[in-house]
Amino acid sequence: MDKIIKAAGITKDDFVLEIGPGIGTLTQYLCENAREVAAVEIDRMLIPILEDTLSEYDNVTVINKDILKLDLNALVEEKNNGKPIKVVANLPYYITTPIIMDLFERHLPLKNITVMVQKEVADRMQAAPGGKDYGALSLAVQYYAKPYIAANVPPNCFMPRPNVGSAVISLTLHENPPVQVKDEKLLFRMIRASFNQRRKTLVNGLNNSLELSFTKEEIGKALERLEISENIRGEALSLQQFAALADELTTGRVG
Repeated sequence: MDKIIKAAGITKDDFVLEIGPGIGTLTQYLCENAREVAAVEIDRMLIPILEDTLSEYDNVTVINKDILKLDLNALVEEKNNGKPIKVVANLPYYITTPIIMDLFERHLPLKNITVMVQKEVADRMQAAPGGKDYGALSLAVQYYAKPYIAANVPPNCFMPRPNVGSAVISLTLHENPPVQVKDEKLLFRMIRASFNQRRKTLVNGLNNSLELSFTKEEIGKALERLEISENIRGEALSLQQFAALADELTTGRVG
């Protein structure tokens, strides 16, 4: 708990959004360290437990809603005058990545997101081009934020003991994306397509995608203009190269 608080850099000046408070164990730590906390819990059965656990704190609001359907901009405006907030989450691992990506894609005013995830997911989030961990998640996370693994959490920290290790990862949002791209949606369609079939070349991956309509010739010419080999695979391209290719294909199609 202390490592999560430290990784998030929470102070008495902060409004913190907690996603998935459960029975409120971490929420109590947040209330002790933050100015104000909003805890969003989807499970109606947990609300009475939370209200009991948090009864001594006057700086917390419990919200019984699905975070994916909550108007977070309105919440940030009401609780923090629209200024960037910090997010902490300790969720079932299967839903963590979709929630993180939803927060990113909504372009909310965020300072950082601190979550506990499977160790292998944390490794993927901060992976560099060329390695086995590098993929669509690496690129998506690094487009929006700088990932940093703050703590590794071994299986013996949990009851019952899981089969996988965990890690606390802090994602500090970029003030501006590290790359500028003309069409952000196209960039992410290309990234998904290039990793859907990892063993195929980038050209074939993009050409086979139902989300894209570029011909092999268009893709090949764009790569040639960027002086990138036609035989390259997506896993070898950096975020900057993907952005350049997206812009090149957009420009070429317009031209």
